[in-house]
Amino acid sequence: MNNLPEFATGFFTGCCILLGILILIVMIRTILGPKVTDRIMAINMIGTLVMTLIAVIAFLIDESYLLDICLIYAAISFIAVIILSKVYTERYLADKADAKRLEQDSEQQKEDEAK
Repeated sequence: MNNLPEFATGFFTGCCILLGILILIVMIRTILGPKVTDRIMAINMIGTLVMTLIAVIAFLIDESYLLDICLIYAAISFIAVIILSKVYTERYLADKADAKRLEQDSEQQKEDEAK
């Protein structure tokens, strides 16, 4: 352990506990949704909270290699959110095109029946 005063050690320990509780709350939000966009944002929030937790633990136990892990986790989390957003956007646009095609087909059927 480093030479932190006792109140600072207690403060950082309390921060770790609070961050753990917040991660659990956001996990519940990820499961409940209700929309995919809410879930993507919750996953991004979990990544941010985990990075903060790693940084606080690195300071608390005075291990600088944990900050390197935190940076790697930040990069992976960023890439994951971009990929999830891209997949969701493509899916949304495909569903929208399918709905438009179905609408045009139903209009065409009504016109054919009217003739």
